Amino acid sequence: MASAETAAEHERILREIESTDTNCIGPTLRSVYDGQDHGLFMDKLEGRIRNHDREIEKMCNHHFQGFVDSITELLKVRGEAQKLKVQKEEIRQCRLQQRNIATTIDKLTHCLPGTNIVLCDFNPVRICQPAVFYPRYYPALRTLEQLEGSCLPQAGSYRFCAIMAENIPRLRTHIRDVSMSDLKDFLESIRKHSDKIGETAMKQVMDQLLILIMKQWRVKVAKNMSQKSSNIPPRERPKRGMLVTELFTQNESRLLVNSLIPTQVFRMCICFTQGARDTFENYYRKQRRKQARLVLQPHSNMHETLEGYRHYFNQIVGFFVVEDHILHTTQGLVNRAYVEELWELALSKTIAALRTHSSYCTDPDLILDLKNLIVLFADTLQGYGFPVNQLFDMLLEMRDQYGEILLKKWNQSFRQILDQDNYSPIPVASPEEYQRIAGQCPFQDPELDKMPFPKKLPFSEFVPKVYSQLKEFIYACLKYSEDLHLSSTEIDDMIRKSTNLLLTRTLSHCLHYAIKKKNVGLAELVQIIINTTHLEQSCHYLEEFISNITNVPPDTINATKLYGTSTFKDARHAAEEEIYTNLNKKIDQFLQLADYDWMAAQGGGQASDYLSDLIAFLCSTFAVFTHLPGKVAQTACMSACKHLSTSLLQLLLEADVRQVSMGALQQFNVDVKECERFARAGPVPGFQGDTLLLAFIDLRQLLDLFTQWDWSTYLADYGRPTCKYLRVNPHTALALLEKMKDTSRKNNMFAQFRKNERDKQKLIDTVVKQLRNLIQHVDK
Repeated sequence: MASAETAAEHERILREIESTDTNCIGPTLRSVYDGQDHGLFMDKLEGRIRNHDREIEKMCNHHFQGFVDSITELLKVRGEAQKLKVQKEEIRQCRLQQRNIATTIDKLTHCLPGTNIVLCDFNPVRICQPAVFYPRYYPALRTLEQLEGSCLPQAGSYRFCAIMAENIPRLRTHIRDVSMSDLKDFLESIRKHSDKIGETAMKQVMDQLLILIMKQWRVKVAKNMSQKSSNIPPRERPKRGMLVTELFTQNESRLLVNSLIPTQVFRMCICFTQGARDTFENYYRKQRRKQARLVLQPHSNMHETLEGYRHYFNQIVGFFVVEDHILHTTQGLVNRAYVEELWELALSKTIAALRTHSSYCTDPDLILDLKNLIVLFADTLQGYGFPVNQLFDMLLEMRDQYGEILLKKWNQSFRQILDQDNYSPIPVASPEEYQRIAGQCPFQDPELDKMPFPKKLPFSEFVPKVYSQLKEFIYACLKYSEDLHLSSTEIDDMIRKSTNLLLTRTLSHCLHYAIKKKNVGLAELVQIIINTTHLEQSCHYLEEFISNITNVPPDTINATKLYGTSTFKDARHAAEEEIYTNLNKKIDQFLQLADYDWMAAQGGGQASDYLSDLIAFLCSTFAVFTHLPGKVAQTACMSACKHLSTSLLQLLLEADVRQVSMGALQQFNVDVKECERFARAGPVPGFQGDTLLLAFIDLRQLLDLFTQWDWSTYLADYGRPTCKYLRVNPHTALALLEKMKDTSRKNNMFAQFRKNERDKQKLIDTVVKQLRNLIQHVDK
């Protein structure tokens, strides 16, 4: 029983030894050695080992041939492995070479920019010929920056890298010096070429604007043709500012002018390192400011010719075209703020110079040409982006000066016309001549049209010439107003105001000058009245003429009206007054020939010679008044008769005439009757009844009072409306009576012994006393 258990235990231990890791059999073996059957276990262990050996032997016998084959194969693999080892070493060597080559290529690649600069950009031959190879300086500077900043540090510490690093400052200094030299040459070149550049720029803008204007006009014509309209539109000038914008939007003018700028501007090198950029900028801007001051300084005689102004504008335009080109083609040399500051300075100096020099100009044609040149100057610079509103404001200021110069010129024209006019109706011998005059001045007279040729127009050459001059003045004003960016209403208002100045100041002054001129005759004054009447009637044609050329209806709200009607009315009234004055002067001249014998005992039966001549003169003069308006002729006749009546009365009451006899008074009465006969004959038609006789009513009643010696009636009825001698002033009657009283006393010293003479003297004294009482009563 105990043997079976021992055997089973030994079997378990053996299986555990076979299946357990050798590191864990210690406790198992300890249990064997701790027991009593150690020898028995060893026997069993020996038996088990023999069994395993037999099994191994059997297995080895079974797999021996495969083992031999494996050994044989392994021997073969050994040789191949040796070959692979050799090949591996070769591959390692190749890869090492490849890595070295790649490293070399990478190092050389980082050194290539510097090598190129050394071999190409900084070749001594090329450095000596900057005019040919200068375009590489700017890339060279960029390469130097790249070389210094990244290439050389990456290339490593090679000897040529150290040499290049040492040469970089020298090369950069050399480039800066050559660039500065070329910059100076460029500044000098553009200073010389500015005039040509500006001239070309302005000419191209003018040509392109004309092409655009013609193109737009052709489009309008084609549009009307497509609409089957027979009316060809007038060549209206489109908005010039819009045309300039369109022109420079196409960039044609910039491209054409840029080709004239010296090519150095493309070759200028701006050093961007070590503060050289500021040096270039400061030097360039300083020199350009000096050039600007020279350009903006006009010649002292610039105002004498248009070419002086043109040269001045060409230089300014050329200067700023170059600045604009540099602004758009380079970086850093100039900026927009600098150019705008320079333009503001130039604009203020240009306007000041133009104001000063244009003030010396007295030729309207030169002012007009200057205005067109300033507009072209402004349009050119506006196309390059410079603000030019102040230039157009200055042109509006110059418009007043231009108007004043025009007024002076037209003043001379009007005076020349007035001086050369013959003041006679225009004879017309043929319909062609009639149409020619009618074309110069609007004239309509159906009755005159029916008359056969030859015939006479009522006005003189003065009328068509003055009307033509008025139209020429309007055209001159229109020419100045064009292209000033003004609306049609503003142009119309400007022309009307200028025309009003011409009418109210210049023409009115010339007419008054002609009227007041010495030795002007009554016939000339009559013709002036006729002329001004026709010019007054043509004023509405001037209104229509202005409306047609400005395309502004005459009935527009707030439209300025022409003062032509009032101007010609005033001139006509002045001529009428001058006629009245001249008539009175002629009458006074005749009255100066009067030679009365104030002490005559008896009057003659005929009128005095001077008065007969005076009446004949008045008759011939009033015969010339047939073409005058009826009221003018009537007023002149009435004025002459009143003046004659007043002058005769003053002649009678002169202080120098101390005594008047009854005989002299009778002669005087005969002369007054002759005047009344003239008035009664109606020298001028249109008076009703004996209206003209009223001019002599004061003188007639005074003479009747003395010749009829009707003092009782006068004294009794004085102050009553029905008084026979209502127009006799008691002061006048007293003065004349005093002259007759002195005559009676002086010539009749011995007549006082005769009763009749004494009664007459007493009667005179009584009348004188009563008149004085009457005068005192009236005065109170």
